Amino acid sequence: MFRSVLVANRGEIACRVFRTAQRMGIETVAVYSEADAHAPHVKMADKAVLLGPAPARESYLVAEKVLQAAKDTGAEAIHPGYGFLSENAEFAEAVEAAGLIWIGPKPSSIRAMGLKDAAKDLMDKAGVPVTPGYLGEDQTLETLQKAADKTGYPVLIKAVAGGGGKGMKKVGSAGEFAAALASAQRESKAAFGDDRVLIEKYVTRPRHIEVQVFGDTHGNVVHLFERDCSLQRRHQKVIEEAPAPGMDEATRAAVTEAAVKAAKAVDYVGAGTVEFIADASEGLKGDRIWFMEMNTRLQVEHPVTEAVTGQDLVEWQFRVAAGEPLPLKQDEIALDGWAMEARLYAEDPAGGFLPSIGPLDHFVLPEDDGVRVETGVEEGGEVSQFYDPMIAKLIVHAEDRESAAAGLADACSQVQVWPVKTNAGFLVRCLDHPDFVDGDVDTGFIGTREAELVEPDNEGLAASAALGSAALEQAWAHGPGRNALDPTSPWDGRPTGLFGFRLNAAPRAEVRLEDAHGVHAARLAPGRPADHPLDTGLVLEMGEVRRPVSELPGGMVVGDEAVTLIERDDRRIVFVDGDVFSFGTPNYSGTGATAGGASDGSLRAPMPGKVVAVQAKVGDTVTKGQSIVVVEAMKMEHALTAPYDGTVAEVSASVGDQVVDGAVLARVEEL
Repeated sequence: MFRSVLVANRGEIACRVFRTAQRMGIETVAVYSEADAHAPHVKMADKAVLLGPAPARESYLVAEKVLQAAKDTGAEAIHPGYGFLSENAEFAEAVEAAGLIWIGPKPSSIRAMGLKDAAKDLMDKAGVPVTPGYLGEDQTLETLQKAADKTGYPVLIKAVAGGGGKGMKKVGSAGEFAAALASAQRESKAAFGDDRVLIEKYVTRPRHIEVQVFGDTHGNVVHLFERDCSLQRRHQKVIEEAPAPGMDEATRAAVTEAAVKAAKAVDYVGAGTVEFIADASEGLKGDRIWFMEMNTRLQVEHPVTEAVTGQDLVEWQFRVAAGEPLPLKQDEIALDGWAMEARLYAEDPAGGFLPSIGPLDHFVLPEDDGVRVETGVEEGGEVSQFYDPMIAKLIVHAEDRESAAAGLADACSQVQVWPVKTNAGFLVRCLDHPDFVDGDVDTGFIGTREAELVEPDNEGLAASAALGSAALEQAWAHGPGRNALDPTSPWDGRPTGLFGFRLNAAPRAEVRLEDAHGVHAARLAPGRPADHPLDTGLVLEMGEVRRPVSELPGGMVVGDEAVTLIERDDRRIVFVDGDVFSFGTPNYSGTGATAGGASDGSLRAPMPGKVVAVQAKVGDTVTKGQSIVVVEAMKMEHALTAPYDGTVAEVSASVGDQVVDGAVLARVEEL
């Protein structure tokens, strides 16, 4: 076994690899950019080397700097994690040429599976079923359009060198094809340096099934069963699980045998994932599952496979890279229970899932024994614009699928992050949805239910907690001897003096707080004191709801729901079921704050990024929803569209511009 390993990556995957290395007594080396100088993976490693500025192309993607870091620290092996240089055959060759151990597949295997068109052709020849479409070299619009027309709409345009949804576009009709192709090519060029695409038949009820495979240098290849990654949004995985719901033994045998055959066809060594698309319109069947691609690396979702097999896949990677045979034979690998993983993203579901960046002033993840947490950030850190917005993974293993889903929903409900926005509440609603619980999933699950999954249903609960907290501050002076107050006396020592005092009448006052949706109000009135040491003897009236104020702050229980409240910058931040709500004192204008106001037609950058396309000029007539400017940020394109039918009155952006959050890039005047 080698004595030291450098992880050519960052974030949670670097931390994950380090944990296994440290358990095995292997020295660890981290590399980092200027943006990650204080990141957890840097603190966790035995040694750390600065690569360069924040942008990945100037740090994590510079192979020469990574190799020099290995040389300078005496690292004997390099683990690439996933993303960045993990599937770069030239980098793998450079690692080996430098006399280092490459913890990954052979460069020839990476090349064979790295180009989707060549990989599908290879799989077809090896007897692995592939989806119909176009894999040709002719990349002209005319040829690709004809291929799509022949395949039949809807089709998928996919980057030949792609992965993770980058450079992938669904096209529903011939008229949409040219614009979708141009966007896919831009994304592919930016992400992979290669704008070639392939055309693939779009399956109308698809399931994303993938198989974990492992090979060694002794000619052995095994599978560690399948995962279902069908819960996706914009081709980005959201929730993964193992095994796949509805998978019978005959279908499992067919898909795992095909995966092993695919791995053997490229003489595969190390960890890899063979991805299939299944037509689930009539349930999972072995003859309706087709090869899509192979990821020649460890996957983000590998923990669910570890949970159901009891194996440490990073340890397997280390042992195989050191020349050892696979730890287990195929008949020694067994399934145990059910596991699910949720990806916690720094993004705003209510704001179109735009990535959210900024400081992590408050960052709390579940600490339950039954929840595995993988993260590469911590409280006091920051979510940067330069990297992927995934900030954590939560994994739960249980006896059955229903228990796993319930456990993971509970884990997601405990997430508390501020001021960065996350998808935690969205994850809870996905996991709690009756169709998901029943296993009725496909890749369109989120798209067809997005409105109900995005919309929080606990705003009233959060408002109650915030109002109750505000009421307690006004009605009760904290401190010894102040816990048995007379609500009818003006001389009770409360910090607000004669709060709510009225001659010849019981005290009464109104509490008002506002959020982006408007003003929330409640009235304090005397009530029967409850049996509670902090009881004020006051109740909070919200319509027909009457609760003792004392129920709200201490344990933060509103009705039967537990919530958490913190105060930041004179605002009350309430966390409930993964969602977060912010309340402040209103301006008492009678209307309160609004979420936005009437649009003036300005198209603003949703976050810092680079302008990659300007699709209209001043004077052009545009229709509502038409793309005007495209900004690339956090490895994805974001189209700024016309808010209504109108005329382009201003364009202040040019291709290549680096823009700041909120910058006006164009303006449309309504017709």
